[in-house]
Amino acid sequence: MKNEASSSNSREESLVVDCGRRRSSCGYCKSSGRTSISHGLWAHSLTVNDYQDLLDRGWRRCGCFLYKPEMERTCCPSYTIRLKASDFVPSKEQRRVYRRMQRFLDGTLEVSKPMELADDENASTHTSSSVNHLVSKSGNEPFSCGNKRENKAEEFMHHLSNQIDKVVHAYIESGEFPSGIQLPKAVVKMVSHSKRKLSVEGSEDLLYTSNIAFQIAATLRRTGSAEKDGQQSQISRHSVEKIDLCPKSIAEKLAFSLNQPANISGMSIRACNGHINFYSTAKSASLHRDVQIVALPEESGGGSQSSSAKKSFEHRQGQKRKLEIHLKRSNFDPEEYALYKQYQIKVHNDPPDHVTESSYRRFLVDTPLFFVSPSADGMVPPFGFGSFHQQYFIDGKLVAVGVVDILPGCLSSKYLFWDPDYAFLSLGKYSALQEIGWVKENQAYCASLQYYYMGYYIHSCSKMRYKAAYYPSELLCPLRYQWIAFHTARPMLDKKKYTVLTDYASLQDGEFSQSCNPESLMDLQNDGNGLEDSNDVFMGDDEQMIEIESDSSDDELEPETSGLGSGAIDDGDVTNVLVGVRGSRLRYKDLQRAFGPTERNYLETQLRGYQRVVGVELSERMKSGGFSSVEELKYAYAFLL
Repeated sequence: MKNEASSSNSREESLVVDCGRRRSSCGYCKSSGRTSISHGLWAHSLTVNDYQDLLDRGWRRCGCFLYKPEMERTCCPSYTIRLKASDFVPSKEQRRVYRRMQRFLDGTLEVSKPMELADDENASTHTSSSVNHLVSKSGNEPFSCGNKRENKAEEFMHHLSNQIDKVVHAYIESGEFPSGIQLPKAVVKMVSHSKRKLSVEGSEDLLYTSNIAFQIAATLRRTGSAEKDGQQSQISRHSVEKIDLCPKSIAEKLAFSLNQPANISGMSIRACNGHINFYSTAKSASLHRDVQIVALPEESGGGSQSSSAKKSFEHRQGQKRKLEIHLKRSNFDPEEYALYKQYQIKVHNDPPDHVTESSYRRFLVDTPLFFVSPSADGMVPPFGFGSFHQQYFIDGKLVAVGVVDILPGCLSSKYLFWDPDYAFLSLGKYSALQEIGWVKENQAYCASLQYYYMGYYIHSCSKMRYKAAYYPSELLCPLRYQWIAFHTARPMLDKKKYTVLTDYASLQDGEFSQSCNPESLMDLQNDGNGLEDSNDVFMGDDEQMIEIESDSSDDELEPETSGLGSGAIDDGDVTNVLVGVRGSRLRYKDLQRAFGPTERNYLETQLRGYQRVVGVELSERMKSGGFSSVEELKYAYAFLL
């Protein structure tokens, strides 16, 4: 079911100008001199729902310019890639990135000489007002006081985890949960200050949460579907069949028992979308406030969660550096621009005079997306929908910025730039893991927000293959717009750089079982030169797209149709295409009477091309404007009559 996030902003609607087919030098293989061919739209305004649908048809944005590669003709076919955040399984290398960051923060990682600048007393401090502090601050408390508060919070979270485990054990003994199955241990995490304020209205604050219900449900499902391997497993499967495996039901069951007076006093406990949430009462609120803690997403896969959580807490107690992550709406920030210029020159070897403030604004600041404010109805997350910059600070120094779009169905990662002195921290990988964790956390507030979009995957470009290492990812079929598991598509892409992925979707996953785990994707990791941190390619002044000649053959004007039936491509009735005329909105059928046969033929050719690339539904929902020919649509249809 589509999340109509912009329903509260009914006056806001998309207005785009069809730029037609364009040719430019390829941003992924510049040295080869090869050509990239794409279709372009200029977006004057764009709703988040419309941009979500455009992403799901293979489009991306560069500032206010939208582009979609013509896959059969471009030198580097670019497949949209996404990951369902709740299914993410980190590889050993990705878990290593977390540990490296933690070691750096607690001072046990040896650093090179330039990194000593981060500890310098004269290092710059950050004073901007952020929309969101994903990592909470403790004000000006002495460090020792912060440690005492932190220790107290850790002890209490450990106590809550033990209480959940006791309730689970009681359900096993009573037969509610099957015996003979090793169920995971509970881990309770702290909720950041911003979420406490926005999650619950009234006098209560959301302080702690646990996702143990999801882990129990997953364990029981695996047991229920396991191969028969003896009488004990058959008994377990028989017991599992009697249980409601929905995480929401399991969480409600556990929360009900935890609310009994003998278990936890001084807190209110409620189940919310499969999570067990712990809220303060007036009596206990002061005990848990203002705790300094680095809110890293929990590691999963490999090793018990309880042990990894304990290790993380031990590191936090002796931390020497402080990591903060702020999320703010897209706008120009001189500090960000200075970091971007340093990154482009040192990492991408751009000439200094090419990295201008105006090019930076066009690429990473300007956005056509309407901002959608947070709502309490579960349709919009606490920070809203729109374009954002996620800033990473270490001891007050800006070290990285991730440019993202938050949409009804996903967080779309656009670009990341970072301080070259911190390259050893693999900030590209670390930020991707943080963004995946952000999606998982915010599903509690917006159920439709499920996916992490990583831009384009280019199998023929070794520098872009790292994206498939985030397992299990999917690629968008460029013709039928269906999502295909990467491990199914990979053997085909190894043979041919452009392929219609749905032609092979019927292949059984078992045929490629050797590729179906994160460790088998290690060859896709690209940690050599740091270029894995960039998702989108900037179309600078020296790469202005040039319109393809109008005398192109008819064969060239029909993209991606070879060998396919007529049903493969949308071919709707252009009479219902929405046209923007002098600020008004009209269907083409209401305009066509103003033109003669030759003029109608020209306009319908233009509208048919537009409809083909955006799809019938979007062509009837987004206003197509910018007509400067046919006497500006017969002088705006005689002032709209």
